Amino acid sequence: VQLQASGGGLVQAGGSLRLSCAASGRTFSNYNMGWFRQAPGKEREFVTAMRWSGSTSYADAVKGRFTCSRDNAKNTVYLQMNSLKPEDTAVYFCAATTSVVVTTPGRYGYWGQGTLVTVSS
Repeated sequence: VQLQASGGGLVQAGGSLRLSCAASGRTFSNYNMGWFRQAPGKEREFVTAMRWSGSTSYADAVKGRFTCSRDNAKNTVYLQMNSLKPEDTAVYFCAATTSVVVTTPGRYGYWGQGTLVTVSS
């Protein structure tokens, strides 16, 4: 499956952004979809994931601020980010997996190219 992330940009602290990840090539609805982020000099970290069943998982750092959703008819997964903080600044990646483990980057076989989110203080 091919993934194309978009929607990143520069936003002030407290603002919002919505990222999109469009998938193509395989049956999107069969995959668990995840969002990860990587800040400069840091490892890639789990942000959120939505399983094919519709259930979601969130990292503690984003709970209550970020919402993951998907539209299987459009083969797209979204990440709504509210109340953004400077520490949310990172390149955000979407990824797809059939694994039941959705929080570990190594379990994902398909990755988008990443989109940069910069939150200014």
